[in-house]
Amino acid sequence: MQKKISIFFLVLLFLSCSSARNLNSKSLAINSPISSTLFLNKIQNDRLPVEIDPGEFEKDSIIYRLPKVIQGTYEVSDFGNYIYDFNAYDSDGSIIKSSKIDKNSWIIYEGEKLDKITYQVEDTFDIENTDRTTPFSPAGTNIEEDNLMLNLHGFIGYFDDLLDNPYELKIIANKNFIRSSALPKISEYYDKDQINIRTNYFANRYFDITDNPMMYGNLDVEEFMVGDIKIVLSIYSPNNVHSAKSLKELIEKMMQAQKKYLGSIDSTKRYDIFLYLSELSDTSPVGLGALEHHTSTVVVLSEASSYESLSESIVDVVAHEFFHILTPLSIHSEDIHFFNYNNPTFSKHLWMYEGVTEYFAQHFQVNQGLVNKEKFYDEVMNKIRASMRYDDTMSFSKMSENILNKPYSENYYNVYLKGALIGMCIDILIRKETNGERGILWLMKELSNKYGKQKPFDDDQLFDEIISMSFSSVGKFIKDHIEGEIPINYNDFFELLGLELKDDNVETTYIQSDGELIFRADRDTDKIYFKANVSNNSFWVNQGVKPNDLFKSFKGEEVSLKNINLILTKMYQWKEGEEVSIVIEREGLDIIIKTTSKKTFMKAKNIFEISSPSNFQKNLRNSWLYN
Repeated sequence: MQKKISIFFLVLLFLSCSSARNLNSKSLAINSPISSTLFLNKIQNDRLPVEIDPGEFEKDSIIYRLPKVIQGTYEVSDFGNYIYDFNAYDSDGSIIKSSKIDKNSWIIYEGEKLDKITYQVEDTFDIENTDRTTPFSPAGTNIEEDNLMLNLHGFIGYFDDLLDNPYELKIIANKNFIRSSALPKISEYYDKDQINIRTNYFANRYFDITDNPMMYGNLDVEEFMVGDIKIVLSIYSPNNVHSAKSLKELIEKMMQAQKKYLGSIDSTKRYDIFLYLSELSDTSPVGLGALEHHTSTVVVLSEASSYESLSESIVDVVAHEFFHILTPLSIHSEDIHFFNYNNPTFSKHLWMYEGVTEYFAQHFQVNQGLVNKEKFYDEVMNKIRASMRYDDTMSFSKMSENILNKPYSENYYNVYLKGALIGMCIDILIRKETNGERGILWLMKELSNKYGKQKPFDDDQLFDEIISMSFSSVGKFIKDHIEGEIPINYNDFFELLGLELKDDNVETTYIQSDGELIFRADRDTDKIYFKANVSNNSFWVNQGVKPNDLFKSFKGEEVSLKNINLILTKMYQWKEGEEVSIVIEREGLDIIIKTTSKKTFMKAKNIFEISSPSNFQKNLRNSWLYN
């Protein structure tokens, strides 16, 4: 499901992923393909025309919807907010009555006369830095002369009764556009004018429309094989700073290691990576991270990143998304299999979908020799520290089921933190019970063998299934720490491995300390201040910054709630030796800070190996790290 890199989630503090089908026998359109056309050749003012031909109806009224929520996200996106000039027509080309009934839905009267629907779609990338609410960037849309991010859920909707109908998708675009799609292509041919090309795609049902993004335009594409999986890497870099060729080796090495780590599983035959590199300008996306699909992922990262920084982000983000081929692609509940885009229900198992997936994304790196054990320990400790920002007594199951509602929604990001730590603890428990021979990956494979892509599990039965497959100690952990409200004592698990926590100087970022942002926002005054925890960030301490100092300007630009996301994103990506120019205000006086960035540290606990571990501890630790 969606993976936001930490900076994106943190800056969000400043901003306010039904089983039954109601098939109406009176609709002749049922089982008929729904024809959808995107006119990329008729874009005006960043709006793209869409035409929908559903076939014939025998109903007095019909409801057409854009998704309120999409799979892989746990937040309301309201894609109907970006639809304009909605009209319904009969076969004579006359407009028939329709009206918008909520943010995402239109009712069409005299449905038996309906021939087609037309509307305009506004992109979301351009308005992320405005007062308007927009979807998480990798779920959003971009409509530009040289690039189109076609997350199809933002362009194509559905009829209530016809979610299981096949879709014929036609895209008309300039012939010079490079076309990259996770959706199967059926045919392609030139228009009579030889300027535009028509590409026809097919989707088995509406889910396949939402699950298969596309990119069109000035793209850079590379393909390679990872075992029997064809990987297609499509990159849009507006200033050609990075290329698919330059990143291919890194991604191929990473995914080869992932495939080796997973071993033999029933996986996909093709996997698409759509990488959009943002300029981080006023009209560029700032939601850095990725959105998972069953056989692809959309990734948004910073174009200004160095190759080293970009590589680190890709390994973090893309590895996570690729591991989703295990869950929820293979292991998922009925809530996911029969997703309701307008009134969704959510599974209680986010600890598995996101938490275990994130654990795998970190664990495989040390397991396959991509990082050393010290870096892995650091990552584990970072997650522990960051998880403490959230309610540590909140039931994970209850949070998952109610994730759209407060206070649970405010704890969502903990699925990547404590959720991963839950995966780690279960892994250690299973290894303890099996003398290191099995771990949580074994458990996930067993679940995958029992269920699979087309066989969802009953949400309320999964814990019983896991307990029956594993051990009573795992059952107690589930009852206490996933369903229950008891915080995890990580020291108990570290002790099993011959590890301990000791005071240390820990490297941190320029915008964080103690797992939290060092800034707070005053909404009444539209101003940003340094928090008390800035005193545990060595870079700012060395600049003389104190708690409650006003963050006044950044490189000559006044700092406000409107631009703080963009500014913090840039600060997060400071490289050592970069020029720093900011102004703070203290007691009405301006203080100018001009310096160069240096590594910054905080005082915190870190993980260390004990000096004299037992043989059991050493063996269990080696099993955990390398087997």
